[in-house]
Amino acid sequence: MSIEWAGLGPEVLLRLDRDGPEPLRAQLEGGLREAIRAGRLRAGERLPSSRELARQLGVSRGLVQDCYGQLYAEGYLTARVGSATRVAATAPARPAPAPAERPAAARLDVDFASGVPDLAGFPRADWAWAVREACRTVANADLHYGDPRGDRTLRRVLAGYLRRVRAAVAEPADIVVCTGFAQGLGLVLRALSRSGVRAVGFEDPGYGQGETLAAVTRLGIEAVPVPVDEGGVDVAALARTGVAAVVLTPAHQSPTGVVLAPDRRHALAAWAADRDAVVVEDDYDAEFRYDREPVGTLQGIAAGRVVLLGTVSKSLAPAMRLGWVVCPPHLTEAIVEEKRLSDRGSPGLDQLALARLIESGRYDRHLRRMRGVYAGRREALAGALARHAPGLRLTGLAAGFHAVLHLPEGVREADVVAAARERSVGLYGMSDFRMSGGTTPGQLVIGFGNLGEPAIERGVAAVADLLTGKPGGHAD
Repeated sequence: MSIEWAGLGPEVLLRLDRDGPEPLRAQLEGGLREAIRAGRLRAGERLPSSRELARQLGVSRGLVQDCYGQLYAEGYLTARVGSATRVAATAPARPAPAPAERPAAARLDVDFASGVPDLAGFPRADWAWAVREACRTVANADLHYGDPRGDRTLRRVLAGYLRRVRAAVAEPADIVVCTGFAQGLGLVLRALSRSGVRAVGFEDPGYGQGETLAAVTRLGIEAVPVPVDEGGVDVAALARTGVAAVVLTPAHQSPTGVVLAPDRRHALAAWAADRDAVVVEDDYDAEFRYDREPVGTLQGIAAGRVVLLGTVSKSLAPAMRLGWVVCPPHLTEAIVEEKRLSDRGSPGLDQLALARLIESGRYDRHLRRMRGVYAGRREALAGALARHAPGLRLTGLAAGFHAVLHLPEGVREADVVAAARERSVGLYGMSDFRMSGGTTPGQLVIGFGNLGEPAIERGVAAVADLLTGKPGGHAD
């Protein structure tokens, strides 16, 4: 796309050597010609007027006009009466080497990917209002480099929100604003690594073989699998590993969907106290619960031992790149230092906008609306499976926007995933979430956050026979 300028002419970086042997006109012609050939100036881009370019370079306007005239004749430039001088569409250019590109993935008709919220549900009008308010009210001093922990207003608002909604123990001084879960976890693990931690427990199934564990390995930390059952993480198995830290998703375990049982919450707190260990709580899917009362954070019962990570990636959109770390006081300084060394702080105006969104009540209103949307999609998924693939067990539906589908004995997870893709339906096996990559028992993690109800119905109908292992046997 060419750049359009309103009123002011564009600038072009050109250098003239007044002490060199080559005439200035030849230097100017050569500089423009080379910029066009090299692709610095692309077809359709506007050049400065002869008067403006002469002023920028400190030469006569006649010299620039002569130069432009020569480049017109050579086909590099074009102009119409009353229009600006532009690079000609047919200007010769030096062919650039074609970058190596990955083959584009085939677009799926229905994609049951988990962890993706309703991207169309992002509250654009409310966010635009919040950004305007942030720009209108921000103090000049707050546009400078600030506290690496984050904007003090957002930290104050987050502390109040987390105390009110998540029963967390939160003080603004112990909150570090980050760019999302990945950075937040990285800050915490680097701080723990500097204190001597060399092995960290991770729920299994959990992050599988993905980017999170790859990042952990790059830090020189061993990721130790800890089994998960219907009560959440197995605390006895955790104790046997000998690790000094563990990363958990207690509110809605990812991906099984179970909630950490009350007795295990207290057992975890006791384990952390006895071993002088740290629990890193990923507050995953805490905002979206349906069939039971919301559960408070684990951090709320063991604030001195638990680091709480939260983001707006699911509640608003991943593109927001905003999250937070609620630190135990003894780790705050170390985590703040890691943040300072990482990037000096997250974008200030976005932080102020999020604070305005929460303070105004618009954030709570958005969450209430999205709970209704996701509840409807959850019912659509359960209903479509009951009609097209009756008898299959679906679990993990109490919160969030994914569920676990248990495949019948004899139906291979990998076969179902591959065959569904041939029908333009994206399905994802539990093996993706297991550290071992194991495929038994056969289960699918079914995401429905970013799918409308008609798409859910269409997708289930398209693969129902694969799910049941009875070709042609599903109902219409």
